[in-house]
Amino acid sequence: MATKFYLSSCLLLSTGLTLVFASQPDTCQTDGSCDEKPSADHEKSKYSTGNKWQKYITLIEKANKNYKSCKQTNCSCHIQVLDDDLHVWEHEKKGISRAEMQAAKDKGVYYQIIKNKLYREKECMFPFRCSGVEHFIKKLLDDLPDMEMVINVHDYPRVQKFLDPLPVFSFSKVVSDFWDIMYPAWTFWEGGPAVWPIYPTGLGRWDQQRKIISQKAAEVPWDKKISKGFFRGSRTSSERDPLILLSRKSPNLVDAEYTKNQAWKSMEDTLGKKPAEEVKLEDHCKYKYLFNFRGVAASFRLKHLFICDSLVFHVGSDWLEFFYPSLKPWVHYIPVPNDMSNVRELLEFAQENDDIVKKIADRGRKHIWNHLRMKDITCYWKTLLQRYSRLFNYKPHFNKDLILIK
Repeated sequence: MATKFYLSSCLLLSTGLTLVFASQPDTCQTDGSCDEKPSADHEKSKYSTGNKWQKYITLIEKANKNYKSCKQTNCSCHIQVLDDDLHVWEHEKKGISRAEMQAAKDKGVYYQIIKNKLYREKECMFPFRCSGVEHFIKKLLDDLPDMEMVINVHDYPRVQKFLDPLPVFSFSKVVSDFWDIMYPAWTFWEGGPAVWPIYPTGLGRWDQQRKIISQKAAEVPWDKKISKGFFRGSRTSSERDPLILLSRKSPNLVDAEYTKNQAWKSMEDTLGKKPAEEVKLEDHCKYKYLFNFRGVAASFRLKHLFICDSLVFHVGSDWLEFFYPSLKPWVHYIPVPNDMSNVRELLEFAQENDDIVKKIADRGRKHIWNHLRMKDITCYWKTLLQRYSRLFNYKPHFNKDLILIK
């Protein structure tokens, strides 16, 4: 039922043809006019089966041979996620009951849309997160029927699969473990994490960050980037430790350091070293290889890294946002297992196969640029809410205790 986001693949090794992809244009237009499609031309692989990197070359060749790029219409790249999230309500339970909605109310912020107006319970623990969600819904009110919904604005999903399903919206989840319905996170507009001193009021709007990061990326083309991995972030999880330790042992491969977060108490929290200074997202663009890890749930940084025109190393495959499944391993990014057991080898592969990995970086950037525009976010919200509204087995009645969101 659930969409799987495979970050590594078990594929038979074989020889064959290397797909040759058209180079990315120097710039992409703000309307997303870059072409992501690979060239029809093929060339015979110059690597023999004896090449020590053949296993990765083969994975890349096969992944690209099987990949079909998305069409840039009606947010179609992401609709399979919506199909999977709503499947239990559309095909198994045959709709949402009043009792199920009532049971869901304590798992998020309760909203109603009545006569094309948006209402919400008075209290929201994270006002800017609620505002970030409401920005998109308010734009769609003229096209939405009456409905009610529970939107979770905490980081962690709420309805585990060992329980009965409940209609709760969350921005991120592990598909195999949670029933929650994924929605585009508030951070596309506001309410992103505040990082002192670089983002004291929170990570900026996605449309603005696209421009800022892409302008910086244009100043540092691929051939000018530093050929090593890069990561700056707090020690949210010990999963990140191997990369930090590798950086200390092999600084020629990767520059990775821990920064301080609110939970920091001593240098033990940064593996015995003083916390590093924070680095703005656009300044990541100086490096060829950028690492993304999960945080409490999915990481908000992933989409930004692609805009740098750098190669993304994405660690782990469990935690998703709604757009993750449209990104494919070895096509748009390098997949890294949670235990990071082969991270040194992957970095060495990238350093020694520059032309191959540049094409992956190009495809990743084009995909995010073309298919994660603000209009795609609005489109997904509209499609989600319109389909969701058809699931009710009852008619929602206006709750007079709610406040009007203007």
